[in-house]
This record gives sequence, structure tokens and C-alpha cells, in this order.
Amino acid sequence: MFNSYQTMSQADPNHSDDHVDMERMLPIANVGRIMKRALPDNAKISKESKEIIQECASEFISFITSEASDRCLQEKRKTINGEDILWSMHSLGFENYSEALKIYLAKIREAMKLERGEEEPIKDMHQVMQNQVLDMGNNNLGAPKH
Repeated sequence: MFNSYQTMSQADPNHSDDHVDMERMLPIANVGRIMKRALPDNAKISKESKEIIQECASEFISFITSEASDRCLQEKRKTINGEDILWSMHSLGFENYSEALKIYLAKIREAMKLERGEEEPIKDMHQVMQNQVLDMGNNNLGAPKH
């Protein structure tokens, strides 16, 4: 058995490292698209840059998810929910991100209720979230506290 932050290859020596690494990585095309959105239209992104961001983003997701999974195990639950992710981000020192994500989670839940016909429409949710993320970056809130 392996702990939640241990890769399969670390737990099972017969398991291929390359295969596990590729399984846990975000798709490189998606990473490239996200990166392009943050840059001017004429900017170019090297393959190496995309790969580095792919590795970092994938590792960050694993790190946060592992902490949330540990919480669920302690509470004898099988499903990680949005609050678990927010809790893990806060407990790991990413509280500046967790505040924006709390708002995002509320908006997602609001949209889900709308789909089920339970509430009034949300006014341009995507634009609201985009503005909040930009404000977060402009206020230099992204760096974790040490």
C-alpha cells in the first residue's frame, strides 16, 4: 500500500516511472492554452516552458489533493469535496488562493442550482471569476506565506 503522496512507482518497484508520471500530469496542450491566455497574442512559449509549468502545476495539484485526502482518511470519508481542497490550501499556507476559490466554489454551486432550476441566473460568472483572479495577481496575493 502507498500513502496519498507517494507515487505508484515508489510503492511498487515493478511499476514504470514514465507511465505513472504521464498519468498524473496535466495534458501539455491544455497547459499551453492556459499559458497563452496570460500572454500577449504575439508571444511564443517554448516546449521546455510548457513542460516545466506542466510538472509544477501537476505537482501542486497532487500536493493539495494529498492533504485533502489525508483529512478525508482521518474523518473516515471516501470522497474529497471542495471544502477539503479549500481546507488543505489554507493549512498548507495558500490561504490567499483559498479565499478566491471559496468564491469560485460558491459560484459553481450556484450554477449547479441554476441548472436544476433552483435559482435565478448568475450574471457573467466567468467574468466575475476572471476579475477576481486578476485582482489577486495585481495585489501580489499569490505567494504562499512561510
